[in-house]
Amino acid sequence: MRAVCLQHVSFEGPGAFASSLAKRGVTLEPWLVPVDGLPRDAGDLLIIMGGPMSVNDADPWIAEETDFIRSALLSGKAVVGVCLGSQFMAKALGAVVRSGKVPEIGMTRIRMTAQAAQDPVFSRFPDSFEVLEWHGEVFDLPDGCVPLAGSDIAPLQAFRFGNCAYGLLFHLEMDEVGIDNLCWHCTSDLARAGLSVQQVKVAALPHLAQLHAMADRLIGHLLTRPH
Repeated sequence: MRAVCLQHVSFEGPGAFASSLAKRGVTLEPWLVPVDGLPRDAGDLLIIMGGPMSVNDADPWIAEETDFIRSALLSGKAVVGVCLGSQFMAKALGAVVRSGKVPEIGMTRIRMTAQAAQDPVFSRFPDSFEVLEWHGEVFDLPDGCVPLAGSDIAPLQAFRFGNCAYGLLFHLEMDEVGIDNLCWHCTSDLARAGLSVQQVKVAALPHLAQLHAMADRLIGHLLTRPH
């Protein structure tokens, strides 16, 4: 099996998703889209990572990637989009992506929706738990999608399209190296949020094992779902 990972900056990679794929013998193909362009297809699983840009930016590659993701979604492909990746998914499905009330940076408590209780992945998660966030934009629920989680700042934090496509505004996959990279490359975000690197790490590190277990459960479901 092949997993195709669309990256938008070199410092936001698949994190814990990579180990989940490796232990299942799945080949991981990274594509740095602004540099490499798009792959020939979406593989058996399409992973769409984060980045500091907006899906509303005018760069030609953003429109091309949106079309690529729309095609994968409408063909029933297994997809997981994280942060910017979830915004790409929402836009591809016709929802508006816009600035949130304030940026969500660092650990945020999210709550499951009533619909999450019927979801094959999110029904196994706690009703409320803390996740790592690093975004300034939010989106409405695209038509035909199921809302799975929300927070005080972003009422929609996760959604499912069809049976095997999940958009997550938060990071389950982020490891300590990924947090260090975000803090290094996105210092202006920290300043706007009034946070230090140390504050982010002290708050996040105790939760990573639980979040990575959730990431593994999600990957496991997407790779073993009925075709």
